[in-house]
Amino acid sequence: MTEKLAPEKRHKFLHNGKKVFEWYQTLEEVNFYINLPPYVCSKQFYCKIQSKHVEVGIKGNAPYLDHDLFSPVKTDSSFWTLEDDIMHITLQKRDKGQTWSSPILGQGQLDPYVTDLE
Repeated sequence: MTEKLAPEKRHKFLHNGKKVFEWYQTLEEVNFYINLPPYVCSKQFYCKIQSKHVEVGIKGNAPYLDHDLFSPVKTDSSFWTLEDDIMHITLQKRDKGQTWSSPILGQGQLDPYVTDLE
């Protein structure tokens, strides 16, 4: 079992006050959870994981997420799944034990003091 970094709750990534995804990290991985829109066939969703970039969307449309990652990941052991209208993306950190302040490079920072209060 992978040991989680405190706290053990998901963090919300917001844009213009709306939730884009939730995420949490362990010493070895970063996990994204994206609520999928209803009435879209699961075969239409895609996720492209690169060493320093992630892209998520619906085929034939502009990507929902198209961002550089905070730090490099191991692409051969990173993966995504769809379950109960949620896309779960697991990114294996290349540098185990490194704490990410945000999954998306340059987007927000976790404040350790505020996070502890949550």
